[in-house]
Parts: sequence; structure tokens; C-alpha cells
Amino acid sequence: MIPIGVVVASDRASSGVYEDRGGAAIEAWLTRALTSPWVSLKRIIPDDRVTIEKTLINLADVENCALIVTTGGTGPAPRDVTPEATEAVCERMMPGFGEAMRLASLKEVPTAILSRQTAGLRGRSLIVNLPGKPSAIDTCLAAIFPAVPYCIDLIGGPRLETDPAVCKAFRPKA
Repeated sequence: MIPIGVVVASDRASSGVYEDRGGAAIEAWLTRALTSPWVSLKRIIPDDRVTIEKTLINLADVENCALIVTTGGTGPAPRDVTPEATEAVCERMMPGFGEAMRLASLKEVPTAILSRQTAGLRGRSLIVNLPGKPSAIDTCLAAIFPAVPYCIDLIGGPRLETDPAVCKAFRPKA
């Protein structure tokens, strides 16, 4: 089973004020798209930079997640600190992921320019920040996921296979 980290950064969801919908949307999308055996290592945590950083480090370095997908904390509000936490723990940033997600989202809502999604690499882990709204999660994953399996190949992670009817993963011809 390939471990995949799913991190929900939300003060309200982590305190039980409302049910997590973002993490559930990520898990549902991955269940549809991936044919490789995988397991979700889901964490629901507050919008706290130190907590987010520690969670990402644990999922990458201890749990050996090849992919860590976050939801929430990517907007302009003062408690939205997921991109800063991601940048703090990554060795290299992958700005194309954020650019692709905003471009896809702009086709649906003009407020996509307010989103600060990003992605980066920590060791053999790809960390991707998604917005919090389930429909935006679907849009963003559909936009970037064709490149995710090959990125994980390049950083020495496990081979992720996808269902081409949901997401056709790109890999160069051998």
C-alpha cells in the first residue's frame, strides 16, 4: 500500500465545529483516479503554521508518503498559512503546480486569483496545497494530477498508476 498524506488545515474542522469535506473530497478523487493500492494517512489539524509544518515533516520523513495533499489555508485570511508552512519544510518549490491550479480555477471563478496554492519537494515526497472547497479540489486535482505520477517517479517514489478514464498520467515514451 502506498501511503498518501491528506492534511486538512482547518480550525473549525479540527475542533469539531463542522464536518471535514475537503479531506473527504481528496480521498474520493484519489479513489476514483488511482489504480495502485494506496492508503490515506489523514490528519485534521488547526490552521497553525507550526502544527502544519510538524505534520508535513512527519508524513514525509516518518510515514514515507510519496504524495502529501493539503486542503485549506491557501487564501488571504490571516490564519491561512498553509503555503508558508509548506515552503518552510520543502527543499525545492514546484511553482508550476500552483500556476496550473489557478489557471484551471479561473475558468470557473474570478476569485481564483486570491488562492495561494503551491507545491514543493521534501526528500521523496511531493507536497501539494489545494483549496478547501470540494468542487475546487476536483478542479485542481484534475488540472495537476496528470503530472503527479511522473514527478513522483523522478524523485524516487513508488510508481502511481491511474485510471485513464479519470486521469491519464503523463510519462515520456521510453
